[in-house]
Amino acid sequence: MIAITAKGVQVFLILALTAFTVSTIVLAVQKSNLKSDLDAAQKLLDEFEEAVKQTTVTSTTTTATVPQTSVSTTTTTEKIPETIDYRLPKTVAPELYDLYLHPNLETGEFEGQLVITIKVLENTDKIILHSANLDIAYVYFTNGLTVKSFSFDLDRDFLIVESTDELKAGSTVRMGINFRGHEMHTKIVGLYTSAYKKADDSYKRIFTSKFQPTYARQAFPCFDEPGFKAKYLVSLVHPKDGNYHALSNMDEDTNDLVGEFRQVTFKQSVPMSSYLACFLISDFVAESKTVETNGIGEAFQVSVYATPEQKEKVIFALNTAKAVTEYYIKYFQVEYPLPKLDMAAIPDFVSGAMEHWGLITYRETALLYDKDYSSTVNKQRVAQVVAHEIAHMWFGNLVTLKWWDDLWLNEGFARFIEYKGQHYVYPDWNMPEQFLVNAIQPVMKFDSTLASHPIVQSVNSPAEITELFDTISYEKGASVIRMLENFIGEDKFETAVTNYLENYKFDNTVTDDFLSEIEKLDLNINVKDILRTWTEQRGFPMVNVKQTSPTTYVLTQKVFLANKDDHALINEDDTAFKYRWSIPITYYVDGVEQELKWFYYDQEELTIEVPSTAEWVKINNKQIGYYRVNYDKEMWDKFASFLNKDIKVMSTSDRAHILNDVFSLADADEVNYDIAFDMMSYLGKETEYVPWKVAATKLSALKRTLMFTEDFKAFKTFAKNVVEVIYKSVGWTVNDEEVLKNRLRMTVLSLACSLGIEDCINEAKTKFATFLEKGEKPHPDLREVVYYYGMASSGSEEVWEKMWDIFTEEQDANEKAKLMDGLSAIQVPWILKRFINLAWNPENVREQDYFTCIQGIAANPVGEPIVWEYVRENWEEMVRRFGIGNRYLGRMIPAIVGNFDSETKLGEVVAFFEKYPIAGAGAASREQALANIKVNIQWLKSNLNDIHNWLEDNSIY
Repeated sequence: MIAITAKGVQVFLILALTAFTVSTIVLAVQKSNLKSDLDAAQKLLDEFEEAVKQTTVTSTTTTATVPQTSVSTTTTTEKIPETIDYRLPKTVAPELYDLYLHPNLETGEFEGQLVITIKVLENTDKIILHSANLDIAYVYFTNGLTVKSFSFDLDRDFLIVESTDELKAGSTVRMGINFRGHEMHTKIVGLYTSAYKKADDSYKRIFTSKFQPTYARQAFPCFDEPGFKAKYLVSLVHPKDGNYHALSNMDEDTNDLVGEFRQVTFKQSVPMSSYLACFLISDFVAESKTVETNGIGEAFQVSVYATPEQKEKVIFALNTAKAVTEYYIKYFQVEYPLPKLDMAAIPDFVSGAMEHWGLITYRETALLYDKDYSSTVNKQRVAQVVAHEIAHMWFGNLVTLKWWDDLWLNEGFARFIEYKGQHYVYPDWNMPEQFLVNAIQPVMKFDSTLASHPIVQSVNSPAEITELFDTISYEKGASVIRMLENFIGEDKFETAVTNYLENYKFDNTVTDDFLSEIEKLDLNINVKDILRTWTEQRGFPMVNVKQTSPTTYVLTQKVFLANKDDHALINEDDTAFKYRWSIPITYYVDGVEQELKWFYYDQEELTIEVPSTAEWVKINNKQIGYYRVNYDKEMWDKFASFLNKDIKVMSTSDRAHILNDVFSLADADEVNYDIAFDMMSYLGKETEYVPWKVAATKLSALKRTLMFTEDFKAFKTFAKNVVEVIYKSVGWTVNDEEVLKNRLRMTVLSLACSLGIEDCINEAKTKFATFLEKGEKPHPDLREVVYYYGMASSGSEEVWEKMWDIFTEEQDANEKAKLMDGLSAIQVPWILKRFINLAWNPENVREQDYFTCIQGIAANPVGEPIVWEYVRENWEEMVRRFGIGNRYLGRMIPAIVGNFDSETKLGEVVAFFEKYPIAGAGAASREQALANIKVNIQWLKSNLNDIHNWLEDNSIY
């Protein structure tokens, strides 16, 4: 029997057609290596073909032709040489995917039918596309051609379809594929199911997708590379009962009842890359608003979907989405080309969110906000992610990278633009200042190690591609774009962005295309040559400033490295620019901004002239430039002195920059640590969040580093003295309207409790006891501190069990994350070991949260050795569950071993990597882990004695 869909143009072979199943045939074909197996597979196919001949297969537009053979010796599981080319040939390109999907929410299997309209670019007799973990039942052409064979290259996820006739360049063919997929219940990429708890304690299962970067091939055969854009015509089948409905990139066209199911067909999409397709079948409900476009395109609806029980939590995201979308349309001067924009909160989601065009999907913590559960951090997180993903509707979706080498064109731009969007909608949050502590300073820490890589980096395999989604592509990319905007000017930058989007819309680009748009403007600099020094080299420069006369400062540059021993390992010939950069030098003279000067990569030095009356010069205004600045001791002392007299002598951003630079330089042994400690003397007058975030981050790191040294007690005394004034100032009373004050409070309370300030610990213990005994939860902004330090200071087995029960019953994702973090603070080793074992069960800890949980336990000094032993003992099982291509698995290692600081521990990590040499998507993370440990070892050698002397000289002992 042949089943015809409601569209009447595709055919699907029902598995009951013969006594054997299609999956049996496909598995026999895919896994056969020996001749006997091939013969057996061929026999099955011959029987299959004979059975089909007994049935007339027709539709209104096609005659299905069964392939003569489906076996090829290219199907192999042998190790592929490292030089293998994973790229698809460019002989053909898709124009339209006509796709039908019928998922079974109960069994976790799905059936699919696909007809691809393909443009032939070169004469060929083969069509090669991607397919992974799919049972291919049937491949055929619809326009008189015949399939000679189809085969699989399992290592490259290739489906190779051979035609009996040569396909001529310039012609168009239509190829049909019937297929089946499995195991949607056990993964959270490709097509998968997710489930959530209803009010009556039953579980509701939904169906969705996540394809970026290379998982669309697990959902349907496709040309799964960003350069192959095509239109989509999608049909989804879902149960007619259970309040289910379907969403996809486009709006609904038809909705037909077919027996016990509904088949929803969506309007044809605009051209887009395979990773942007999205499907959702759920019972979610939505709130909607109209986006006004002021004549730049038509007005359209933005809707935010969530489980019915959480409908009220979508309002903040909805308001943010409307406002930020209207801002982007005005900023880009380019219309949003789709008829609607949906956003949905998915209970299980591997990333923070994904920018599927017209249907953005999120983790619940990244989209839902409830003032009774969500902290100020949670609120800002929602706004950040919403602004980021909507920015992708233009940067990434409308204009897409040609290949993943240029990922920063997607992610760096979206990260940069998200700050503009947030600042426009919520100006009191002062996002330009927060950029320092959220983006540029964290990425500079990583980028100062040899484990870093250039912004534009060649990638080939799926593992290499997924690994590239890191802080370099996002934060460094955004930082370089921020610097670029500053030195060419905001107006010209906006013009270049608009021209870029207009000239390349629905197309694919490389970095040079964007820079070409900038160079068309009236500029007196070579932007391409300047940007190459930043995109083609890993790392960044340190600018040394030396005063040579009362009116003259001489600037030199060298690469900045966190580990001074690494300078000997740098080969200048590795790059065309010999690890030198073209640096835009911005600077103040006595607080007055001066005209920008260029320090080009081929210059030995740069001289700056100042008036004879000038008292001080500060380089790199507001840390706009992606570089560090070092001065002689006299100038550092002047900064400390001026800030102690009048904190407003520098802006908030400049104060944060000075603190970040001086401690980073001290860590790298470029300045003595007493200079950095002296700079902290002004903090008694500091009242702003961003500088305190810098100070708190450094003090927390020093506390952890010095924990097992003789200087730990003295350091804690010093740190408490630094924090005491601001701790008393911020207090424990929260005002929901004071966002930056709340961020400051959360930062200071966490630092004060971690340092053991008695009043802070007692307050946390009291509020924690009230929560457990009476169920009275503290304000959401206080919960992380209360849960963590309440558990750390008063936790017992009984207390932990009670909190565990609360955690397992909690349904709000933000609250659940806070409780999970609190559970990791227990100081009892065997309970932490039990927590690790419990977390393995996805019924206890969702798979999306597993690595966060394990890393949280490892952040507890008691838990660190327990987690390290557990991971080494269970690595093979982890790889089986998550796959070696999972970048989050790879990134778990540097998070766990990040505080190791001895040769012994370094040896343990090296031995672990040697035992399990296949790194997959964790190759760069392994380099990072080793680099961090070496930095820690060197740090103790270089700085411990200086810190001891400073503490002693300042009577801290």
